[in-house]
Amino acid sequence: MKENVNIVNRKAKYEYEFMDSYQAGIVLKGVEVKLIRDGKLSFVDSYCIFQDGELLLKNISISGMDSDEVKQDRKLLLKKQELNKLLKSLDKGLTIIPYRIYNNKSLLKVEIKLSRGKKIYDKRETIKSRDIQRELKKDIEKLK
Repeated sequence: MKENVNIVNRKAKYEYEFMDSYQAGIVLKGVEVKLIRDGKLSFVDSYCIFQDGELLLKNISISGMDSDEVKQDRKLLLKKQELNKLLKSLDKGLTIIPYRIYNNKSLLKVEIKLSRGKKIYDKRETIKSRDIQRELKKDIEKLK
């Protein structure tokens, strides 16, 4: 079992433009905590949604569980002020995406990002700038 958990949703950076970041607790069972600490978590197609005044994490997959519980909704724990702020910003067409899960002392936390979906040309621009940075880094290393 790993001591430091840091599982990142890498695809989210490519698909979304981040506006704001929040740290949230997550309600889990004991078996789920153990499986996450072993690194058996997948963020594929996961998102957050408000339901009955609570923020729920949808489509997060923990492998090693029963088939009924693998993609079960999980409640996120935030302060009331933060929940209200997120609820207001959802009206503006923004989405809440889980970006990473990590441990803070002995607790597991989820970093969620308030984000806007990128257009195709924005994605191309991201790829182009990343390639330029990579080329510059290679050139600098050659000069050394």
